Amino acid sequence: MMKKVFWILLAGNAVFFAAMQWGGLLTAEPDAPPVQAALNEQKIRLLGAPPSAVPQSATVEVAASAVPAVASAAKSEARACMEWGEFSGDDLARATAALNGLRLGNRLGQREVEYNIGYWVYVPPLKDKETVAQKIEQLKARGVEEYFVVQEAGIWLNAISLGVFKTREAAQNFVGQLRAKGVRSAQVGERSSRLKVTVFVLNGLDAATAERLAAMRKDFQDSELKQVSCTH
Repeated sequence: MMKKVFWILLAGNAVFFAAMQWGGLLTAEPDAPPVQAALNEQKIRLLGAPPSAVPQSATVEVAASAVPAVASAAKSEARACMEWGEFSGDDLARATAALNGLRLGNRLGQREVEYNIGYWVYVPPLKDKETVAQKIEQLKARGVEEYFVVQEAGIWLNAISLGVFKTREAAQNFVGQLRAKGVRSAQVGERSSRLKVTVFVLNGLDAATAERLAAMRKDFQDSELKQVSCTH
């Protein structure tokens, strides 16, 4: 009797053990990968996302970086208006020739300014026309091409005018240039008659042309080159 009980208990344990093993095989997943921690969702960006999906801060950064380039382009296209003067006599002829080389077309204009008093550089009156002709030949030989012989009766008859100027300083500077050429008889005098001078008006100059004009101005020490407001 005891042996039967023993075998019955043993058989029951075996059945129970088998049932436990079989149930574990059904529920266990030995090949399943371990659970991973969640990714940082705020750092995820979808490839090929539409423009509206790009963060607003990135759009602002691109727009800000484009501003200097636009400003630089606008600056490079800026145009200047200038006035250059005042000229008369030989300097007027030289300045006109220099400006013609810039080929400014209708961007180049001029206006006249009139003064009630001025100064002139002249050779004092000579005794006759023959002496005047000899003096003119001497002047030409020394490179003086601009002159005017006074033919009106009076104290200035047969005087030779070499140029008129707005200020005494400008006239004296011209006398210095003549002395450097060997002209010793030139003098400075005051003129009571009206004096007309020319001022060049230049519109719509680009930066390169403005630089060339500033370089040209160095050949005319008594002239003034200044930037003015554009009228159109």
